[in-house]
Amino acid sequence: MTSVPTPIPSRTQFVLEAIKHRILTGRLSPGQALVETELAEQFGVSKTPVREALKTLAGTGLVVMSQYKGVTVRMVDADMAREVYDVRLLLEPEALRRTVRRGASLEAAREALERADTAADPAERSLANREFHRALYLPCGNPLLGRMLDEVRDQAALVSTVAWAADPSWQREAAEHREILRLALDRDEEGAGRALHGHIASFVQRAFPEGGEEPRRG
Repeated sequence: MTSVPTPIPSRTQFVLEAIKHRILTGRLSPGQALVETELAEQFGVSKTPVREALKTLAGTGLVVMSQYKGVTVRMVDADMAREVYDVRLLLEPEALRRTVRRGASLEAAREALERADTAADPAERSLANREFHRALYLPCGNPLLGRMLDEVRDQAALVSTVAWAADPSWQREAAEHREILRLALDRDEEGAGRALHGHIASFVQRAFPEGGEEPRRG
């Protein structure tokens, strides 16, 4: 039997994932300029894959493209965090209720929790947490709802990483994730939806309190 070779990531995908990881670990700070020629030299590629990667990252909200300032890492402040989390509060709990109602498999959510528990750094943990949330809302039966939540998932990962740098509360969030999954596996759609709403709301309130100081990276 002929083995199927493992696909090799494209240069654009390689650059995209590398820049994303640097942003989510703080190696690239909010507001820092991203210069195509410098990045191309660092990654040993031409400017074309760098340019395409930056366009994709701009679409997910991790970087900002400006006519005057060029490309910079997205700044995280209270207004940005609340906008992202407001969308999540409006959509995610209902999506989870529908997932539970449909009796969809939640194995992917369980696997994401395990990856978060064994993550090597905040970036991996934050992305694993977002995969956990995605595994809860994606099987909701409404592809448009899933795509709308996908649009803010990288920004949510950036918010959580910045917040954890100031207050490493990820163990508390992990415990809340386990409770949400327990309720969902018990097919308690209302209980799971309430727990998810409380989880999202309490995080942004702790990390970005009204009238409080902005979290700072450690």
